[in-house]
Amino acid sequence: MADDKKPSNWQQAITGEWHGMPSLFEADGTHVGYNKVSRASEFKDGRTTYWMETKFDATGPLNDRFEIGAKFNFGVIDSDQDRIYTGPDFIGTGRPYGLLVDSRYFSPGWNVDLRTVNHVVPELGLQVYSSQLFEGDTLVGVFNGLYVVTQDHETNPETQQKVIDFLAKEKTDGKKPFNYPVKNAGVFRGEFEVYNDQQELIGTNKVTIHHKPINLLHSEQTIEIEGVVNRKWTAMRTRNGNHHQFHGPEMFGNGMSYGRYLYSIRHSFGEAFKLWSRETVVDDDYTMVCAWQFLESQKEKYTTFGVLHWEEGEEILGAVYVE
Repeated sequence: MADDKKPSNWQQAITGEWHGMPSLFEADGTHVGYNKVSRASEFKDGRTTYWMETKFDATGPLNDRFEIGAKFNFGVIDSDQDRIYTGPDFIGTGRPYGLLVDSRYFSPGWNVDLRTVNHVVPELGLQVYSSQLFEGDTLVGVFNGLYVVTQDHETNPETQQKVIDFLAKEKTDGKKPFNYPVKNAGVFRGEFEVYNDQQELIGTNKVTIHHKPINLLHSEQTIEIEGVVNRKWTAMRTRNGNHHQFHGPEMFGNGMSYGRYLYSIRHSFGEAFKLWSRETVVDDDYTMVCAWQFLESQKEKYTTFGVLHWEEGEEILGAVYVE
Protein backbone atom coordinates (compact mmCIF):
# COMPACT_ATOMS: atom_id res chain seq x y z
CA MET A 1 0.00 0.00 0.00
CA ALA A 2 1.51 3.34 -1.04
CA ASP A 3 2.62 5.52 1.84
CA ASP A 4 1.67 8.69 -0.05
CA LYS A 5 -1.99 7.71 -0.51
CA LYS A 6 -4.25 10.47 0.82
CA PRO A 7 -7.75 10.17 2.29
CA SER A 8 -10.66 11.43 0.20
CA ASN A 9 -12.38 14.72 0.93
CA TRP A 10 -15.32 12.84 2.48
CA GLN A 11 -12.97 10.77 4.62
CA GLN A 12 -11.36 13.96 5.93
CA ALA A 13 -14.79 15.53 6.60
CA ILE A 14 -15.85 12.66 8.88
CA THR A 15 -12.66 12.38 10.92
CA GLY A 16 -13.44 11.60 14.56
CA GLU A 17 -15.79 9.37 16.53
CA TRP A 18 -19.49 9.84 15.84
CA HIS A 19 -22.17 9.22 18.46
CA GLY A 20 -25.88 8.71 17.91
CA MET A 21 -29.06 7.02 19.09
CA PRO A 22 -30.88 6.22 15.83
CA SER A 23 -34.49 5.15 16.13
CA LEU A 24 -35.69 1.87 14.65
CA PHE A 25 -39.00 1.75 12.80
CA GLU A 26 -40.98 -1.08 11.29
CA ALA A 27 -41.90 -0.71 7.62
CA ASP A 28 -45.30 0.79 8.47
CA GLY A 29 -43.66 3.54 10.55
CA THR A 30 -44.17 2.02 14.00
CA HIS A 31 -41.39 3.10 16.35
CA VAL A 32 -39.97 0.01 18.09
CA GLY A 33 -36.77 1.21 19.76
CA TYR A 34 -33.28 2.64 19.53
CA ASN A 35 -29.75 1.71 18.58
CA LYS A 36 -26.93 3.35 20.56
CA VAL A 37 -24.06 3.75 18.09
CA SER A 38 -20.42 4.79 18.20
CA ARG A 39 -18.60 4.68 14.86
CA ALA A 40 -15.61 5.99 12.98
CA SER A 41 -13.98 5.70 9.57
CA GLU A 42 -10.25 5.68 10.14
CA PHE A 43 -7.44 6.18 7.60
CA LYS A 44 -4.11 4.63 8.56
CA ASP A 45 -1.10 3.43 6.55
CA GLY A 46 -2.91 4.01 3.28
CA ARG A 47 -5.95 1.94 4.29
CA THR A 48 -9.43 2.92 5.45
CA THR A 49 -11.24 0.88 8.08
CA TYR A 50 -14.76 1.58 9.27
CA TRP A 51 -15.80 0.33 12.71
CA MET A 52 -19.13 0.54 14.46
CA GLU A 53 -20.33 -0.52 17.90
CA THR A 54 -24.09 -0.92 18.32
CA LYS A 55 -26.41 -1.64 21.21
CA PHE A 56 -30.07 -2.15 20.38
CA ASP A 57 -32.92 -1.44 22.75
CA ALA A 58 -35.99 -2.45 20.77
CA THR A 59 -39.02 -4.70 20.81
CA GLY A 60 -40.20 -7.34 18.39
CA PRO A 61 -38.38 -9.43 15.77
CA LEU A 62 -36.31 -6.52 14.41
CA ASN A 63 -34.34 -6.40 17.67
CA ASP A 64 -33.21 -10.01 17.24
CA ARG A 65 -32.49 -9.45 13.57
CA PHE A 66 -30.19 -6.46 14.03
CA GLU A 67 -28.43 -7.25 17.32
CA ILE A 68 -25.81 -9.65 15.98
CA GLY A 69 -23.56 -9.44 19.05
CA ALA A 70 -20.30 -8.38 17.38
CA LYS A 71 -18.44 -5.16 16.57
CA PHE A 72 -18.60 -4.10 12.93
CA ASN A 73 -15.15 -3.76 11.40
CA PHE A 74 -14.88 -3.60 7.61
CA GLY A 75 -12.62 -2.37 4.87
CA VAL A 76 -13.27 0.61 2.59
CA ILE A 77 -11.70 1.45 -0.77
CA ASP A 78 -11.75 5.21 -0.29
CA SER A 79 -12.15 7.79 -3.05
CA ASP A 80 -14.21 10.85 -3.89
CA GLN A 81 -15.84 8.99 -6.79
CA ASP A 82 -16.92 5.81 -4.99
CA ARG A 83 -16.38 4.45 -1.48
CA ILE A 84 -16.41 0.67 -1.87
CA TYR A 85 -17.23 -1.38 1.23
CA THR A 86 -15.33 -4.68 1.15
CA GLY A 87 -16.76 -6.58 4.11
CA PRO A 88 -17.31 -8.66 5.99
CA ASP A 89 -20.07 -6.57 7.59
CA PHE A 90 -21.09 -4.42 4.60
CA ILE A 91 -20.55 -4.96 0.88
CA GLY A 92 -21.44 -2.27 -1.68
CA THR A 93 -20.70 1.36 -2.42
CA GLY A 94 -21.19 4.95 -1.30
CA ARG A 95 -21.40 7.90 -3.68
CA PRO A 96 -20.00 11.16 -2.21
CA TYR A 97 -21.25 14.65 -3.03
CA GLY A 98 -19.25 17.08 -0.91
CA LEU A 99 -20.60 16.70 2.63
CA LEU A 100 -23.23 14.10 1.68
CA VAL A 101 -22.83 10.43 0.82
CA ASP A 102 -25.63 8.36 -0.74
CA SER A 103 -24.79 4.68 -0.18
CA ARG A 104 -26.30 1.44 -1.47
CA TYR A 105 -24.90 -1.70 0.11
CA PHE A 106 -25.72 -5.12 1.59
CA SER A 107 -25.44 -6.43 5.16
CA PRO A 108 -25.06 -10.24 5.24
CA GLY A 109 -25.57 -10.31 9.03
CA TRP A 110 -28.79 -8.34 8.91
CA ASN A 111 -29.91 -9.72 5.51
CA VAL A 112 -30.93 -6.26 4.33
CA ASP A 113 -29.94 -4.08 1.40
CA LEU A 114 -29.51 -0.52 2.65
CA ARG A 115 -29.90 2.93 1.18
CA THR A 116 -28.01 5.09 3.65
CA VAL A 117 -27.79 8.88 3.36
CA ASN A 118 -25.25 10.63 5.60
CA HIS A 119 -25.17 14.44 5.50
CA VAL A 120 -22.67 16.44 7.56
CA VAL A 121 -24.12 19.87 8.44
CA PRO A 122 -21.35 22.05 9.94
CA GLU A 123 -23.62 25.01 10.71
CA LEU A 124 -25.70 22.77 13.00
CA GLY A 125 -22.83 20.64 14.32
CA LEU A 126 -24.67 17.48 13.24
CA GLN A 127 -24.62 14.56 10.88
CA VAL A 128 -28.11 13.72 9.63
CA TYR A 129 -28.28 9.96 9.10
CA SER A 130 -30.83 7.50 7.77
CA SER A 131 -30.92 3.95 6.43
CA GLN A 132 -33.85 2.45 4.56
CA LEU A 133 -33.65 -1.34 4.87
CA PHE A 134 -34.81 -3.62 2.06
CA GLU A 135 -35.16 -7.24 1.07
CA GLY A 136 -34.99 -6.85 -2.67
CA ASP A 137 -37.41 -3.99 -3.38
CA THR A 138 -39.45 -4.58 -0.20
CA LEU A 139 -38.93 -2.17 2.69
CA VAL A 140 -38.58 -4.04 6.00
CA GLY A 141 -37.53 -1.21 8.33
CA VAL A 142 -35.86 2.17 8.76
CA PHE A 143 -33.08 3.53 10.98
CA ASN A 144 -32.68 7.28 11.37
CA GLY A 145 -31.25 9.83 13.77
CA LEU A 146 -28.74 12.61 14.35
CA TYR A 147 -25.06 12.20 15.24
CA VAL A 148 -22.40 14.44 16.83
CA VAL A 149 -18.65 14.04 16.42
CA THR A 150 -15.91 14.03 19.05
CA GLN A 151 -12.13 14.01 18.84
CA ASP A 152 -11.35 13.29 22.53
CA HIS A 153 -14.20 11.14 23.79
CA GLU A 154 -12.01 8.52 25.44
CA THR A 155 -10.06 11.01 27.57
CA ASN A 156 -12.28 14.05 28.19
CA PRO A 157 -15.05 13.76 30.85
CA GLU A 158 -16.67 16.99 29.63
CA THR A 159 -16.96 15.57 26.10
CA GLN A 160 -18.34 12.34 27.49
CA GLN A 161 -21.06 14.24 29.37
CA LYS A 162 -21.99 16.24 26.27
CA VAL A 163 -22.46 12.98 24.39
CA ILE A 164 -24.57 11.53 27.22
CA ASP A 165 -26.82 14.62 27.17
CA PHE A 166 -27.10 14.53 23.37
CA LEU A 167 -28.07 10.86 23.35
CA ALA A 168 -30.70 11.43 26.03
CA LYS A 169 -32.26 14.17 23.91
CA GLU A 170 -32.17 11.95 20.83
CA LYS A 171 -34.03 9.25 22.74
CA THR A 172 -36.77 11.80 23.50
CA ASP A 173 -36.88 13.36 20.03
CA GLY A 174 -36.36 10.29 17.84
CA LYS A 175 -39.99 9.24 17.70
CA LYS A 176 -41.50 12.71 17.26
CA PRO A 177 -43.68 12.67 14.15
CA PHE A 178 -42.75 14.68 11.06
CA ASN A 179 -45.06 17.58 10.39
CA TYR A 180 -45.10 21.04 8.92
CA PRO A 181 -46.53 23.97 10.91
CA VAL A 182 -50.18 23.02 11.31
CA LYS A 183 -51.90 26.35 11.98
CA ASN A 184 -49.59 29.09 10.72
CA ALA A 185 -48.64 30.15 7.23
CA GLY A 186 -45.02 31.03 6.60
CA VAL A 187 -41.94 30.53 4.48
CA PHE A 188 -39.01 28.12 4.55
CA ARG A 189 -35.81 29.61 3.10
CA GLY A 190 -32.34 28.26 2.50
CA GLU A 191 -29.50 27.61 0.10
CA PHE A 192 -28.63 24.17 -1.28
CA GLU A 193 -25.39 23.00 -2.87
CA VAL A 194 -25.94 21.47 -6.32
CA TYR A 195 -23.97 18.55 -7.78
CA ASN A 196 -24.34 17.14 -11.29
CA ASP A 197 -24.45 13.47 -12.22
CA GLN A 198 -20.64 13.42 -12.29
CA GLN A 199 -20.58 14.45 -8.58
CA GLU A 200 -19.18 17.88 -9.48
CA LEU A 201 -20.24 20.94 -7.47
CA ILE A 202 -21.73 23.26 -10.09
CA GLY A 203 -23.33 25.97 -7.94
CA THR A 204 -26.14 26.60 -5.51
CA ASN A 205 -29.91 26.87 -5.47
CA LYS A 206 -31.88 29.40 -3.48
CA VAL A 207 -34.88 27.43 -2.18
CA THR A 208 -38.12 28.99 -0.92
CA ILE A 209 -41.21 27.06 0.19
CA HIS A 210 -44.40 29.06 0.75
CA HIS A 211 -46.59 27.12 3.17
CA LYS A 212 -50.28 27.79 3.88
CA PRO A 213 -52.51 25.48 5.96
CA ILE A 214 -55.97 24.73 4.60
CA ASN A 215 -57.11 22.63 7.55
CA LEU A 216 -55.34 20.46 10.11
CA LEU A 217 -54.47 17.79 7.51
CA HIS A 218 -54.21 19.78 4.27
CA SER A 219 -51.92 22.59 3.15
CA GLU A 220 -50.91 24.36 -0.04
CA GLN A 221 -47.21 24.66 -0.78
CA THR A 222 -45.30 26.40 -3.53
CA ILE A 223 -41.66 25.45 -4.06
CA GLU A 224 -39.51 28.06 -5.80
CA ILE A 225 -35.93 27.24 -6.85
CA GLU A 226 -33.49 29.77 -8.30
CA GLY A 227 -29.91 29.17 -9.36
CA VAL A 228 -28.62 26.12 -11.18
CA VAL A 229 -32.19 24.82 -11.23
CA ASN A 230 -34.93 27.36 -11.95
CA ARG A 231 -38.32 25.84 -11.26
CA LYS A 232 -41.60 26.53 -9.50
CA TRP A 233 -44.28 24.05 -8.42
CA THR A 234 -47.50 24.35 -6.44
CA ALA A 235 -49.24 21.37 -4.89
CA MET A 236 -51.78 20.57 -2.20
CA ARG A 237 -50.35 18.33 0.52
CA THR A 238 -52.32 15.95 2.70
CA ARG A 239 -51.27 13.96 5.74
CA ASN A 240 -53.00 10.94 7.26
CA GLY A 241 -50.87 9.69 10.14
CA ASN A 242 -47.43 9.14 8.64
CA HIS A 243 -48.77 8.90 5.08
CA HIS A 244 -48.30 12.00 2.92
CA GLN A 245 -49.63 12.85 -0.53
CA PHE A 246 -49.09 15.62 -3.08
CA HIS A 247 -52.17 16.31 -5.19
CA GLY A 248 -50.99 18.77 -7.84
CA PRO A 249 -51.76 20.68 -9.92
CA GLU A 250 -48.03 20.82 -10.72
CA MET A 251 -46.56 18.03 -8.58
CA PHE A 252 -48.04 14.65 -7.74
CA GLY A 253 -46.68 11.93 -5.48
CA ASN A 254 -46.52 10.54 -1.98
CA GLY A 255 -44.27 9.80 0.93
CA MET A 256 -44.02 8.18 4.35
CA SER A 257 -42.53 9.63 7.50
CA TYR A 258 -40.56 7.72 10.11
CA GLY A 259 -40.31 9.90 13.17
CA ARG A 260 -38.79 13.26 12.19
CA TYR A 261 -37.87 12.07 8.68
CA LEU A 262 -40.06 12.22 5.57
CA TYR A 263 -39.09 10.23 2.47
CA SER A 264 -41.07 11.11 -0.65
CA ILE A 265 -41.18 11.06 -4.43
CA ARG A 266 -42.89 13.81 -6.43
CA HIS A 267 -43.53 13.82 -10.17
CA SER A 268 -43.62 17.03 -12.20
CA PHE A 269 -46.81 17.06 -14.26
CA GLY A 270 -46.43 16.58 -18.01
CA GLU A 271 -42.68 15.90 -18.17
CA ALA A 272 -40.08 13.22 -17.45
CA PHE A 273 -38.89 14.91 -14.27
CA LYS A 274 -39.26 13.90 -10.64
CA LEU A 275 -37.92 14.72 -7.20
CA TRP A 276 -36.76 12.19 -4.59
CA SER A 277 -36.41 13.79 -1.17
CA ARG A 278 -35.43 13.11 2.41
CA GLU A 279 -36.51 15.94 4.72
CA THR A 280 -35.64 16.00 8.43
CA VAL A 281 -37.03 18.35 11.10
CA VAL A 282 -34.11 18.73 13.53
CA ASP A 283 -35.47 21.09 16.22
CA ASP A 284 -38.60 22.69 17.66
CA ASP A 285 -38.24 25.70 15.32
CA TYR A 286 -38.99 23.52 12.26
CA THR A 287 -35.42 23.81 10.96
CA MET A 288 -35.37 21.29 8.14
CA VAL A 289 -32.33 19.55 6.68
CA CYS A 290 -33.09 18.38 3.16
CA ALA A 291 -31.53 16.09 0.57
CA TRP A 292 -33.24 16.48 -2.81
CA GLN A 293 -32.33 14.47 -5.88
CA PHE A 294 -33.77 15.42 -9.27
CA LEU A 295 -34.19 12.72 -11.91
CA GLU A 296 -34.80 13.34 -15.60
CA SER A 297 -35.85 10.47 -17.90
CA GLN A 298 -35.39 8.17 -14.88
CA LYS A 299 -31.71 9.15 -14.57
CA GLU A 300 -29.91 11.20 -11.94
CA LYS A 301 -29.69 14.85 -13.01
CA TYR A 302 -28.85 16.85 -9.87
CA THR A 303 -28.20 16.00 -6.22
CA THR A 304 -28.83 18.96 -3.92
CA PHE A 305 -28.88 19.45 -0.16
CA GLY A 306 -29.05 22.15 2.47
CA VAL A 307 -30.87 23.64 5.45
CA LEU A 308 -34.25 25.42 5.38
CA HIS A 309 -35.14 27.86 8.15
CA TRP A 310 -38.79 28.59 9.05
CA GLU A 311 -40.15 32.14 9.07
CA GLU A 312 -43.53 32.11 10.78
CA GLY A 313 -46.37 34.15 9.33
CA GLU A 314 -50.08 34.63 9.91
CA GLU A 315 -52.10 32.19 12.00
CA ILE A 316 -54.57 30.69 9.52
CA LEU A 317 -56.34 28.22 11.78
CA GLY A 318 -57.12 30.24 14.87
CA ALA A 319 -59.90 29.59 17.33
CA VAL A 320 -63.40 29.42 15.82
CA TYR A 321 -66.39 30.95 17.61
CA VAL A 322 -70.13 30.92 17.12
CA GLU A 323 -71.66 34.16 18.37
